[in-house]
Amino acid sequence: MTSSTSAAPEASGPGRAGAAPPIPLPPPPLKGAQLILGTLALSLATFMNVLDSSIANVAIPAISGDVGVSPSQGTWVITSFGVANAISVPLTGWLTQRFGAVRLFTMSVLLFVLTSWLCGFASSLEMLVFFRVLQGLVAGPMIPLSQTLLLASYPPAMAGTALALWGVTTLVAPVVGPLLGGWITDNISWPWIFYINVPVGLLSAMMTWSIYRSRETPTRKLPIDTVGLSLLVLWVGALQLMLDKGKELDWFASNEIIAFAVIAVVAFAVFVVWEVTDAHPVVDLRLFRRRNFAAGSIALSIAYGLFFGNVVLLPLWLQQWLGYTSTTAGMALAPVGIFAIVLTPLVGRKVGSWDPRKMATGAFIVFALVLWMRSRFTVETDFSHILIPTLIQGAAMAFFFIPLTTITLSGLTPDRIPAAAGLSNFVRITAGAMGTSIATTLWENRAAMHHAHLTELLVQGQGTFAITVKQLEAAGMSAEQAYAQINRLIDQQAFTRAADDIFLASSFLFLSLIILIWFTKRPVPHAGGADAAAGAH
Repeated sequence: MTSSTSAAPEASGPGRAGAAPPIPLPPPPLKGAQLILGTLALSLATFMNVLDSSIANVAIPAISGDVGVSPSQGTWVITSFGVANAISVPLTGWLTQRFGAVRLFTMSVLLFVLTSWLCGFASSLEMLVFFRVLQGLVAGPMIPLSQTLLLASYPPAMAGTALALWGVTTLVAPVVGPLLGGWITDNISWPWIFYINVPVGLLSAMMTWSIYRSRETPTRKLPIDTVGLSLLVLWVGALQLMLDKGKELDWFASNEIIAFAVIAVVAFAVFVVWEVTDAHPVVDLRLFRRRNFAAGSIALSIAYGLFFGNVVLLPLWLQQWLGYTSTTAGMALAPVGIFAIVLTPLVGRKVGSWDPRKMATGAFIVFALVLWMRSRFTVETDFSHILIPTLIQGAAMAFFFIPLTTITLSGLTPDRIPAAAGLSNFVRITAGAMGTSIATTLWENRAAMHHAHLTELLVQGQGTFAITVKQLEAAGMSAEQAYAQINRLIDQQAFTRAADDIFLASSFLFLSLIILIWFTKRPVPHAGGADAAAGAH
């Protein structure tokens, strides 16, 4: 959780000279209909935010075709949102203390609605990416603040129940997202995957403001690290542009890519020096001195980058080379949430008493198994065999986020947890965007290599190649059409083998990350897992 709940004790107010300002009492828990409606309002906003990160995955081929770009360029729609979202997450604490949690949350939801509406109106890739960047920026405070307000709505003894309700919302969205996105893309048009946020967001904002405006958190003016924030935007933006445009511009044969690389490296180096010496850093890099935080957040981030890159790659392969529609691709991705929904409450209860290192190790082994199963896919693999690994992956997801977050945040004092959760989420979300760029770039590179290997023994006018051409011509095709059909079949095989390569490499990387988990110390066992679950998202 990345909101600064520590703002409350710091409220500004009149007091005697030399005396500390009075500490306001927190508002009492909500009751009855207000509690139900408040939970619903916050859950709707969370659902909308999480849904938006998965609903576009199956629509990428349709969006790419409509705006006249390749599907690999179309993935910028996903990565631009992720990078902007990652940059804004660490600012949640400062913004909360400056404007108040309720006001900031409501503004974020309304701005998310506006930017969603603008995304639907985009007529070019450049416009769509620009509006997705804005959408990611305004979305940053929504998820952490929804947790903050939800926990304040329930009695402390029911914190676990509150987080379980919230957690189910975040797990249902990845199930609904691909299904809904696929159906909308096939039956209406892709802009509606953004337009549906408008009524949901307006309803959430209206309900939130009517219920929570009298429960606003205290505010105060704090300095903001403008230099650190500028450097953060600069190096993350330059690095993501380098990854997104590298394939298109032939990597370091391009002066533009070299420039992006130099900017990213220099800005990152200056950023690190500035953040470890500034009194009010935008991200507290000193947290990496702690073994659990460093190993835990790195393992979580690399694993999330692998996971998210493969989640984007699978529907691209299904739609481009196996002939799946957006709807059927969504159906192939949807079961991932079934085991996650069933098992997450168990993980939340047991993470305090079981060893979270063992739980995370089990998750990584299951992820490795799932990706190994996918590395066996061929162009003849049927829908049911594609569905099975997706179903199993849900179990890994349940044992992934909460245990690793527990490890990462363990041993920190309460006043440092918001900063630590913000930094951990920043690194994780950035890794997810970069994982998408790397996975799609490697996929195309490996496909080109496999295409070359598959064609090197084919000689025009001879052997199997000549026989196949004659058969296609006999079926009514011209010579050019026959060559195009053969090339399409070779591409289908090449991109399938390339996808298998990515899946297999990701499987081995998940296994290697287990070593990193065991560099951490086991958190002190305790009775419940609510506190750990609070930071999981």
